[in-house]
Amino acid sequence: MNIYHHFSEFKRLNNAVATIGTFDGVHYGHQKIIKRLCELARATGGESVILTFFPHPRLIIDPENQDLKMINTIDEKAKILAALGVDHLIITPFTRDFSNLSAEEYIKNILVDTIGIKNLIVGYDHRFGKDRKGGMPELLALARTYSYQIEVIPEQDINDVAVSSTKVRNALLNGQVALAAEYLGYNFSLHGRVIKGDKIGRTIGFPTANIFIEETYKLIPSDGIYAVTVDMEEQSFRGMAYIGQRPTINGMTRNIEVNIFDFDREIYGQDITMTFLQFLRHDVKFTGLEALKIQLQKDKEDTLAYFATLE
Repeated sequence: MNIYHHFSEFKRLNNAVATIGTFDGVHYGHQKIIKRLCELARATGGESVILTFFPHPRLIIDPENQDLKMINTIDEKAKILAALGVDHLIITPFTRDFSNLSAEEYIKNILVDTIGIKNLIVGYDHRFGKDRKGGMPELLALARTYSYQIEVIPEQDINDVAVSSTKVRNALLNGQVALAAEYLGYNFSLHGRVIKGDKIGRTIGFPTANIFIEETYKLIPSDGIYAVTVDMEEQSFRGMAYIGQRPTINGMTRNIEVNIFDFDREIYGQDITMTFLQFLRHDVKFTGLEALKIQLQKDKEDTLAYFATLE
């Protein structure tokens, strides 16, 4: 898949089959649209194009509200789209100027003159242009003028999927990582770099790798303990992850840590991917490190029991 970070990098196609959206999570509903996009491109001898935006339009249109977190980083999203068979991904910076394009400017300047659409696939409620005033009437009215075809994903098809990025976010924020996986069609993950911690885990027999997530817009699941897999250097390990402020030692910052089973290497500075499989318990404050150690032993037993169900 070819990736472009600005329209100026993209060479106009003769037969582009395109769709547009933020596609955060690339969940089952998104996948339905993308699979149809690729099918239509193959059937018409065209090339599939996805136009997406970064940062998320809501963060530009409503800058006072920075609470929105993304299910995928932009790199994670690109990998998923590539695996689905998309030919071209345009990641355009979403700016005030872009948001102020009129409906016709958006269609002519972006979709027709820049991308070269011959077919456009959109949801029934797709909105675009200044103040989101553009919609299906404008797309249909200008289709004859600019010689493109429109395929609309009807409301019933979208509702039948019964999933949205908001539902995925809510599931993750409630620790329901297994439910989120059902919506997404894959397990949610965090990718980050191992940094030095205060090594308290080592003193009680549960050393952890502390993870730094560079992308501040990335959604972090609810505080608690999770069964996870950890991937690094083309190897995969099992473990249990912790997200929380470490109330037992009166921690002041939110940490992301993982105890990797049967592992004793120093990995400071390495990038790892932690994939969430099952929520085990909420974060609680214990009376001291000994009580915490006893609970962690039980957590490990519960985690191993969960993995045993997968074998």
